[in-house]
Amino acid sequence: MSDISLKKEFLKGFFKENPVFVLLLGMCPTLGVTSSAINGLGMGLATLAVLFGSNVVVALVKNLIPEKVRIPAFIVIIASFVTIIDLTMAAYVPALHEQLGLFIPLIVVNCIILGRAEAFASKNTVFTSAVDGLGMGLGFAFALTLLGGVREILGAGAIFGASLPWLSDNPILVFIMPPGAFIALGFLIAAVNTLREKAETAAAARKSARAESATPAATGTAGAGA
Repeated sequence: MSDISLKKEFLKGFFKENPVFVLLLGMCPTLGVTSSAINGLGMGLATLAVLFGSNVVVALVKNLIPEKVRIPAFIVIIASFVTIIDLTMAAYVPALHEQLGLFIPLIVVNCIILGRAEAFASKNTVFTSAVDGLGMGLGFAFALTLLGGVREILGAGAIFGASLPWLSDNPILVFIMPPGAFIALGFLIAAVNTLREKAETAAAARKSARAESATPAATGTAGAGA
């Protein structure tokens, strides 16, 4: 695969195919743990580690797994990485592990991870699958951190636990409550999709302009040859 294709595979998870803002996948942890930026970042990085590891292993063993047990085998691989991440977080970041609680084991059933294993890693090379897992995982972590940051700023007047002047004295408490997750996510999805549509329109306009500028040159060359 060319460098340009690899770059596209890596970047698609941030904007064009962001799991949260565009594909609307993984909504359970997205809405459940993003009451603060640190929670969103922690959950995003845990999911990134599982997604990257499972993509690489699935790509490595895809030809060794019988077709009839493909999905159960993928789930076992994913569950193994989730167990590693769960125990590692419990040992080294117990406070964050306690905050995220049950949502860490639930990474096993996150449709983003199984979806990438089935739709991408099982059909591509190890390196390309690693790039896909890294890009989609970072895109997911970015989305959760952004959502958590917005909710924490508006709902608690702080960011990563640090109080912000004025905002800390006038918090909008609904944003750190469950309804606030839906409200903030809705506005962020609208903003991201608006920006994405504008970017795609601009890219199409640039492509059309390049095609139009190349056409006269090609016509002139053909006329000179005649």
